[in-house]
This record gives sequence, structure tokens and C-alpha cells, in this order.
Amino acid sequence: MSQTTPPPFADASLRPRRSVLYVPGTNAKAIDKARGLPCDALILDLEDSVAPARKAEARVRACEAIASGQFPGREAVIRVNPLGSPEAPDDIVAAAAAEPDAILVPKITSAADVERAELALVEAFAVRRTALWLMIETPRAVLELGAICAAIRANNTRATVLVMGLNDLSKETRVPLSLGRASMLPWLAQAVLAARAYGFGIIDGVFNGIADSAGFIGECHQGRALGFDGKTVIHPSQIVPANAIFAPDHDEISEAQAVVAAFSRPENARAGVIQLDGRMVERLHLAEAERVLAMAQAAGLLG
Repeated sequence: MSQTTPPPFADASLRPRRSVLYVPGTNAKAIDKARGLPCDALILDLEDSVAPARKAEARVRACEAIASGQFPGREAVIRVNPLGSPEAPDDIVAAAAAEPDAILVPKITSAADVERAELALVEAFAVRRTALWLMIETPRAVLELGAICAAIRANNTRATVLVMGLNDLSKETRVPLSLGRASMLPWLAQAVLAARAYGFGIIDGVFNGIADSAGFIGECHQGRALGFDGKTVIHPSQIVPANAIFAPDHDEISEAQAVVAAFSRPENARAGVIQLDGRMVERLHLAEAERVLAMAQAAGLLG
């Protein structure tokens, strides 16, 4: 059963994904606890957090939780094992039958991988409302991300969201996730640029220091400044800070309301540029203001 009603807008980047919680598919206690957590989305994981001997157990437990509708009001996602792995065929068939909001496929490196993932979902009879999320976690994926996004749009596949996998990217590039991710900033900015060029949502990678709340908050601010929609999180304590940082704040909401109200006046109905509080405001600012208010509404920040 689908966990949420699809949003009334086509641009996947407008759906609130401030906090996206990874939950190991084998952890019954964590799955049960996730029902009451305020994350915008959760990923029941069959891949990295699950030991090889427990893959089948994780598959059954995660798919049962999704199919039973345990997570109302949140996007519920299943991360399967990589295409080509022994577990992937069974993962995809079981995940498709559970009808999650999305299936997250790791280790995407090319447009051909996206086509394979799409075909696997079609062959598993996945309902169309089950979207495809893609892990971006290899050097080749970052290098080819523009081409990957363009091919997705050209082929009208169900892919909607990119998820950064920075631990794997760090491992493969030998670039450490330290010093404020300074060496990775160009890659992160490139990924956001590709996502925005083709209308995808994009989620920042995890912060490994569960006890380092200041470090996590700093990285959330950095991620938002880079343009990410939200952050993948690995512990419930990270949810509330991520929700606050990746949401429009009071000043942004007030500014957006003022811009929308100004353009709604009869004398400005046909204007391309107006003056508001002594500054020039164009219709591109109106579009951004409407986006901010849509996000605030979807996040429950407006009455």
C-alpha cells in the first residue's frame, strides 16, 4: 500500500525531504520506533546496514512493514541491493509487491544502469506511483550525472530523486569526509546543479558522528547553502535539527508572502517588475516565493 498521496506538483524537489532516516531492515525495534518519528521520509535498508547472512530476513521484515502501511504521512522507501548482486532480483520483486513510495537503487554509474533499474521495476509489476530513487556514490556517477539526468528525462523513466552516498564516494576517491568536506564541495555542487537542471529532488549524504551534534548542524547548514533538499540521517537525534535547518524560516516565509501579495494586487497583475520596500522584485522572485510557500505548506509550517 502506498504510504502517502503523491504531491500535487510535478517537480520532485518541492516535496519536503528535510530528514530522510535510514533504518536497517533487520532491526525490528528501529522499524517500530520509526512509526512515531518526525522524519519526512525513511529508507528501510536491505543493503549496507544488513549482514550478508541476514539479507533474506531484512527483505521480509522491511517489505511487510511497508505493505502494512506502518508509516502514514511519510515517504516510505526501500533500498535494495545493487543491480547485478545475487540479492537484487528478489529484492526488487518483493519491494515492488510491497508498493513503497519509492525503491532506492544503489551504485548507479550510468544512464544504462537507470534503464536496467526501470526495466527491473516494470518486470516486477511495480505500480507507477512507486518512484525510483538513485544512489550517487561513485566517481563515474558524479562525472556522468548530467548525462544520466538528461537520459532519464528523455526516456520518461520514473526516477525522481538523487541520494548522495558520500561514504562510498569517499572510499572510492580516497578523499576524506573531514575539514568540512572541503575537497568534496565541487562534486556536491555539481550534483545539485544536475538535479536542478532536470527537476530532480536531491538529498545530502549522511553525517557519521552521531554524538557530534554541532558538526551535524554545521553540515546541515552547509548542505542547505549548497541547495540540497534535505539530509539522510542515521539516528533519531538528527531528525529535528535537519527538519529545522532545511525548512523555510520565519523571515523567508514572511518575505515570500509579501512578494506574492504584491504581485496579486490588480495594478501589478501584468507587471514584470515591481518595487517592494524600496527594492526591485521580478517575476522570477515571485516563482521562488511561491516555491517557498509550497514547501512551508507541505511541511506544516503554514495554517
